[in-house]
Amino acid sequence: MSDFALQDGQTVVFIGDSITDCGRRSEQAPYGGGYVKATIDLITAKYPQRKVRYFNEGIGGNTVEDLRNRWHDDVIFHQPDWLTIKIGINDLHRSLGNPPTALPPDIYERLYREILQATREKTKAQIVLIDPFYLSTDPDPGSFRNQVLKLLPDYLQVVEKLSREFSTLHVRTQEKFMEQLRHRPADVLCPEPVHPYLSGHLVIALGLLEALGW
Repeated sequence: MSDFALQDGQTVVFIGDSITDCGRRSEQAPYGGGYVKATIDLITAKYPQRKVRYFNEGIGGNTVEDLRNRWHDDVIFHQPDWLTIKIGINDLHRSLGNPPTALPPDIYERLYREILQATREKTKAQIVLIDPFYLSTDPDPGSFRNQVLKLLPDYLQVVEKLSREFSTLHVRTQEKFMEQLRHRPADVLCPEPVHPYLSGHLVIALGLLEALGW
């Protein structure tokens, strides 16, 4: 008997930013060409008898505020059995310059909590939180990449806190990518620190599948 969490007849929603989107609204419809498609394909290959409905609701450039504003239509409406959320790097980038649209960690936490509460109140979904990540080890304190790396732990702590608070599964993608970077250069996985190649998307997909007992 398999311990894999996704069961026959269930519905899964993946939501997030461009890493989740990955072309799903254009040439790579309907699932995109990234970790969502890889996850679905691997599940289908291993469990062909399970009929699972999937929805990719990623939109490039989104922050947690954008997710909050479309939560009913893109999550609640589907009444998912499983929900995965990967959001945060755009929030961090906005906050570095401190513009009027900044989403520093405290606001990120408040809005993230709102969508998790809405999910608990209006669906029966089991939830998986996927950490935002940044594929760089730049030590130069004057570089933009180093500034991102210094601020990222504050956002990761929010996800850790909310995962405990809402008893979700948790995929620590930043840890997984840092382990990769101990063995190979970042450009094997990613042309720049935010948007992975397929090799990087497979790291995310395998982390998600491990969390689900695949």
